[in-house]
Amino acid sequence: MSIARPSKVIVIAAGRGKRLGVHTDERPKCLVEIGARSILDWQLRALRPVGVDDVVLIRGYRAEELTAGALALHDRARFVDNREWETNNILLSLACALDELDGPLYLTYSDIIFTPAVCHALAGARGDACLVIDRAFRDIYVGRTEHPLEEGEVSDLDETGHVRRVGKKSLPPDQAFGEFIGLLKLSAEGTRWLRDEIVAARARFADHEPYQRAARFRNAYLTDALQQLIDAGRRMVPVAIDGQWREIDTGQDLERARKLLESDGDWT
Repeated sequence: MSIARPSKVIVIAAGRGKRLGVHTDERPKCLVEIGARSILDWQLRALRPVGVDDVVLIRGYRAEELTAGALALHDRARFVDNREWETNNILLSLACALDELDGPLYLTYSDIIFTPAVCHALAGARGDACLVIDRAFRDIYVGRTEHPLEEGEVSDLDETGHVRRVGKKSLPPDQAFGEFIGLLKLSAEGTRWLRDEIVAARARFADHEPYQRAARFRNAYLTDALQQLIDAGRRMVPVAIDGQWREIDTGQDLERARKLLESDGDWT
C-alpha cells in the first residue's frame, strides 16, 4: 500500500453550474468568486501546503475563460477537454482525462472549497483510495433550502471501518456516517483501479444503460464508479472531517459561503 503524497490534482471542471444562475453566465463555475478569491483559487491555496504543484483541469463550458483564469493562478496548469460536457456527467468528464490517471493523485470536484486542514488530513491518510467524508454534514444543510439533504453523496462504513456505500441515494441520510465531499486521494494502485474501471465500463455499458445508481451510464457520477470498485472488493478509507468545507451549487450556497469565510480564519 503506497503512502506517497501526490503532487498532482485533477479538477473536474467541465460543467456549467446552471443553478448558480447569472454567476456562471460568463465564467465557469470554478471561477465564481467567494470573497476575494475564486473557488479554484481557494482549492489551490488549500492544496499547495501538501505539495501539489501539478494541476490538471478538465474543461468544457467557457473553456477559454477557464484557461485564462487557471493560468493566472498556476502558470503551469494543464488542460483536458470534455467536448460533450453539455450531455454527459462527472464520470465521463473524468474519462476524458484517462491519460492523466497515472501515479498517485488527488481528485476534486470544481464546486467545493475546503480548508488546508482537510488537505493535511487527506495527505496523511494511508490507503490506496482515501475519501474525505464529513461526519457533520447535517449541520451544513440547516437552512440550505435550495439544495436538500437528499441530494448529498452520503456514505456509510462496513464492519472493518472502510467505506461500504457512497453516492446519491445510496442510503437514507439519517443512516449515513457522513457525506463524501468530492475530494479524494488515490495511490498509484488506486488510480489504476479507477482508470481500469472507467475503461471497462465504457466498453460494457451503452450510454442509455443503467450503471450503479445512474439510470443512464452517460449521466453517471464519479461515486458510481467508486461504488462499483467497492462492490468488486476494493477497500476505500474514510478520512473523517467535521465541517471545514462547503459545496457551491446555488446562489444561496454562494452567499452562505461568503459569510462563513468572513467569520472563520481557518480557511486562510
